[in-house]
Amino acid sequence: MTNTPGPRLVGRDDELRALVERLDGVQLGGVALGLVGEPGVGKSALLAGLAEHARESGFRVLTARGARSESHLPFAALHQLLRPLLPRADRLPDRQREALLACFAMTDARVDNPFFIALAVLELLADAAAEAPVLVGLDDLHRMDRPTVEVLVFVARRIGGERIALVCAARPGILPVDDDETVTWIGVEGLDGPASAALLDEHAPHLAPPLRARILRHAEGNPLGLLELAVAAGSGGHGWADPDDDLPMTTRLERAYAARADELDAAARAIVDVAALDDGDDIGDVLAAAEILQPAAGQLAAAAPAVDLGLLTMVGETYRIPHPLVASTLRHALSPAARRDAHAALARVLAADPDRAVWHRASAAPGPDEQVAAELERAATGAHRRGAVSTALAWLERAAALSPDPQTRAARLIGAAELGYELGRFAQVEQIAGQVSGMDLPPRERSRLTWLEGAFHDGSTSEPAEIRHLVELARRAAVDDDADLAMQLLVGAARRVWWRDPGESVREDIVGAAREVPLPGGDPRVLAVLGLSESLTLAPTIVAELERWPADAGGRPDLAGLLGIAAFCVGDFARAEVFLSTAITALRAQGRLSLLAEALAIRSWAEINLGVFDASRSADEARRLGDETGQAVWAATARVAVTVIEALGGRWDVRHPLLAEAEDTAVRTPNASSSLLAAAQLARGVAALGAERPEPAFGELHRVFVPTDPACQRVQQLWTISYLADAAVHADRREEALSLLDGVERSAGPDPALGPTIALQYSRAVLADHDSADELFRTALDGAAGPYPWHRARLQLAHGSWLRRQRRTAESRAPLRAARSTFDAAGAHTWALRADRELRATGERGWRPARNLRDQLSPQETQIAELAAQGLSNREIGQRLFLSHRTIGSHLYRIFPKLGVTSRGQLTTVLLGDDGHAPPAP
Repeated sequence: MTNTPGPRLVGRDDELRALVERLDGVQLGGVALGLVGEPGVGKSALLAGLAEHARESGFRVLTARGARSESHLPFAALHQLLRPLLPRADRLPDRQREALLACFAMTDARVDNPFFIALAVLELLADAAAEAPVLVGLDDLHRMDRPTVEVLVFVARRIGGERIALVCAARPGILPVDDDETVTWIGVEGLDGPASAALLDEHAPHLAPPLRARILRHAEGNPLGLLELAVAAGSGGHGWADPDDDLPMTTRLERAYAARADELDAAARAIVDVAALDDGDDIGDVLAAAEILQPAAGQLAAAAPAVDLGLLTMVGETYRIPHPLVASTLRHALSPAARRDAHAALARVLAADPDRAVWHRASAAPGPDEQVAAELERAATGAHRRGAVSTALAWLERAAALSPDPQTRAARLIGAAELGYELGRFAQVEQIAGQVSGMDLPPRERSRLTWLEGAFHDGSTSEPAEIRHLVELARRAAVDDDADLAMQLLVGAARRVWWRDPGESVREDIVGAAREVPLPGGDPRVLAVLGLSESLTLAPTIVAELERWPADAGGRPDLAGLLGIAAFCVGDFARAEVFLSTAITALRAQGRLSLLAEALAIRSWAEINLGVFDASRSADEARRLGDETGQAVWAATARVAVTVIEALGGRWDVRHPLLAEAEDTAVRTPNASSSLLAAAQLARGVAALGAERPEPAFGELHRVFVPTDPACQRVQQLWTISYLADAAVHADRREEALSLLDGVERSAGPDPALGPTIALQYSRAVLADHDSADELFRTALDGAAGPYPWHRARLQLAHGSWLRRQRRTAESRAPLRAARSTFDAAGAHTWALRADRELRATGERGWRPARNLRDQLSPQETQIAELAAQGLSNREIGQRLFLSHRTIGSHLYRIFPKLGVTSRGQLTTVLLGDDGHAPPAP
């Protein structure tokens, strides 16, 4: 492809050339760019120039332009963008096709999850890109409806492996996508002096020098300003040369447009006023509505003066206002009464389109109106059904504003806040909750509000008074026979206990309230509350109840997630992994990415505690989804999991960026800090142990046991004690470790779950005195650690090392060899080297580490390769991982040479065991 721009834009050749170079590079991978600049600075012209070059270069060009008047219509901009591709919808998987067509109201199907819409859009674009590279041009992104923007953000994050360039334009200060990882924003500045003069001279060559100089000074390099002020000057209008030389360029343009609109006759003015408020592009609708206001405005000829003055453009039966500033100027010039009249006229004309009509009726309402509010609430329900959750939220808020009855208004606002929670919009939920908090609410609505105020971040508050308030509200709900709300509140209270312990009395209060709710003791919600609140003392009771549940939770994946949380909290990690995997499979199928991120993060820690280090797949995906869905705490939890796995594999940096990011989240979310910081200390301690630096390892791990330390976490002490014991032996801190072990054993009680049992048996053996160590090692090897290679290998390393120090050299070699082999196979290279050094001390030589092909793959590549090895197609893998099938193909193209294979069939031999079975499906 050539890098020479097609159309010439005065003063913009260099910027266009830079964009063209990025566009031409899309053959090697997708790119998402944004142009940001003030109104009129030339963003649209650059987009148009880029689109023309793309067409000449063989790209398929898809474009859409946001409009304030359409911003309340769900998926309006998306439909505009995808219209040329909709005939391809039949190629999509059923659920994606139904969701996409339903969002455009082309079928009556219900959209269970908006992510299916986003996946469908990604697949359509990727399918088109298989034939020719695609340019997605999005002008005025900040004016597009929110559901469209959310879909496009999802797509922008996943086009790295596609021949797709997504280029958008927006104003500064209101960027709908503000993270550089999704869109790279490029500032568009005004033209320099020579370029400004050239543009002005090209379009207004006969200006007198003083007038020319004044326009150049006032326009400040803004191309639209140069052109429009020249027109205003030539017609004798004002706005271009206001006596106040300090007026912003935007204000000057608005005054110039207002002056031009004032020249219109009544009929033409009615037409442009209605057009400024319309949310479509059908000139017939505008003329019909304008005729209601001005009888002479019903004919197309009546619009001619507006077209002549550049306030309206028409192509066939469609119209467009040339620039958003023109529309905003016309709207601002309308009096409140005139604006309501125009909306009312549009509502009458659009009666056959209920959603558009009700929005205009709402805008025409001078004050509270229950009939309109009820219509808006019904429209919000319909929007939610089509997957337009953002639109449903906005319409519910407007319905609340029009509600005469205070309690009805409060209920609608709380409903809007719940939709905000569903979308992950903490600030918006907080703002709506602030409106409601001072209202006189019925008990149930007050409980819903309280839950919302604290539900957004699991660690939002661990203050005892706040938690007790939640518990009291739960008790009231239980008395009112609302067990569902009671348990919702108690789960919220119990989560806070997990993240930072508020004290024994608060924990007992939560447990007591949970047992007062009229539900069976084995109800998964009850078990989750008990596990989160008091997992140490109640572990035997919880485990006994968990044993009654089948692995699939009786076909209820929602309950499986709660059972997995309960099992995880008590340390029954094997059962937690099973329940959480059941939930994860269902959450993938449902496209519920927020809950999927949480379940993956918890499962990754369950696997780490079992010594299953394929957990990097779960952790890496949880990190990406947590970031994408705005769940900072779960994303941080996953980040620490990734660092623990890398520490065990010897891929460690004391300034590990993921660990630093997680600790930053802990600082910004202090009520979630104990759990995150305890996990971070485990990562640091494990890394130091692998590097054979026991003294620093002991110091890092010891923090988890110090009550005054921010990293102290009573349950995670059980996960940490065995590594601390390991460090203590080599750092000559045995007595300190024994004292801590004694306290942990008392906390764990006489009948701990699987994880604590493994940790305690290991710690007792490692810290034992000379006379009892051998027996305790053998007991531990025959105990709970037996089925788990990592834990057994750690015992074998510790036992073999102890035997060597006792001069029982021959006996030491077998367990040390077994440990070395297990560590090597698991990719725990530093630990394998530790075992080998012990063996070398016995006189054994000649070992070389095995080459593990998996180490060459990223966690995501490993996940894709394993699914392909299990026989899944690219499209099936893409649906599981929320990527396009073409992206999966690109990944496999890079994976094959890394693994030394040439076909999917060979992946089975390379990645799977001799029995042909893969690890648990991700």
